[in-house]
Amino acid sequence: MMKNTHYYIQRCLALGKQAAEKGNSMVGALVVKDDEIISEAEESVKTKNDITCHAEIEAIRKAVKNLMTNDLSGCILYSTHEPCIMCSYAIRFYKIKQVAYLHQSQYLGGVSSSMPLLVTNKVPPGWSNAPIINHVKEDS
Repeated sequence: MMKNTHYYIQRCLALGKQAAEKGNSMVGALVVKDDEIISEAEESVKTKNDITCHAEIEAIRKAVKNLMTNDLSGCILYSTHEPCIMCSYAIRFYKIKQVAYLHQSQYLGGVSSSMPLLVTNKVPPGWSNAPIINHVKEDS
């Protein structure tokens, strides 16, 4: 059965709820390839006391390990929130082809902020083109 964006965002929301129950920000993310979830993660900044443990980066770390490659160009990242500039760096570095998120980030979003790292063409040689961006609406 082909899963759709709504299915994956709902899974992200469940992961975000788990994160919040542990005292972290309510963020969940997954990496999908060929309609299969390769990795999933919840925000763990507070529980791990590590600012780099955003859900998106945690999901990317697991995907790189599970697929045994640094090239995630065949993958889509789904998240409850617009990836921040730190997460956007990782997304671009690992060549993720598409990003779908539900909530816009208020200050440091990789698409909406004054530092749109996720969508700019001003990146180092060897980085991928900007991914396709899908800002998901609440009712989709």
